[in-house]
Amino acid sequence: MKYHRIGVFDSGIGGLTVLHDLLRLIPHTDMVYLGDCARLPYGTKSKKTVIRYSLQCAEFLVSKGIDIMVVACNTASAHAIPTLEKEFAMPVFGVIEAGSQAAVKTGAERIGVIATPATIKSGAYETTLKKINPNLKIYIKACPLFVPLVEEGLFDDEVTEIVARRYFDSLINSDIQTLLLGCTHYPLMNGLLARIMGPDVTIVDSALSIASTIAGMVETRDRKSKSGIVEYYLTDISPRFIELGNLILGHEMEYVYEVDLGV
Repeated sequence: MKYHRIGVFDSGIGGLTVLHDLLRLIPHTDMVYLGDCARLPYGTKSKKTVIRYSLQCAEFLVSKGIDIMVVACNTASAHAIPTLEKEFAMPVFGVIEAGSQAAVKTGAERIGVIATPATIKSGAYETTLKKINPNLKIYIKACPLFVPLVEEGLFDDEVTEIVARRYFDSLINSDIQTLLLGCTHYPLMNGLLARIMGPDVTIVDSALSIASTIAGMVETRDRKSKSGIVEYYLTDISPRFIELGNLILGHEMEYVYEVDLGV
């Protein structure tokens, strides 16, 4: 079965990295993006709260007529996917499975995973990676300051580099071969992270991985027709979000609306 209208949600701006790759791969598809900016970050919240927020986001996207859902938040993917699959009669995809598959395909025996505290605490990446290859050696690191730094637009700033180097000491000492970015905010720091880890470490982007998975499942319009329409719904609209969003997407965001999820 082919799908026609994609819904994507994230706690904030990070999910736009997934949307960017979707637009690049399947530009003639209608999409709806929901950024729950008023309640970010999800990565420091309890599992119960993350599930509640995710259900509210999913219900809103369904009300907009989507037929396939992408949970672009790793924390929500770690905690809420089973609940969302039970509640909604449509395919629901998280980023953890796709990112893990891509990391294993690099052939690495030693994989590092960086993510929010909630994602790390869930053990979702360790479980998924070990399910694919039980012989992997996995090294994990929670990086709680990365999301707020990215939300401030400090993708390659000296402050961000100081924080990253402190976080990465243990990963570098573990001699990892692949670094899996377990948060869709983190690809925006790709240049800085690659510089710190060095050329011998392969960086795997979970945003691109899930976009590639979804692209093959969608019925796109004829390429001669106009591009698909993308609607953006935010629980808090700030000039900074719009500025960074335009930068991430490479074009101006149209059809941007503020939404109240009943917070």
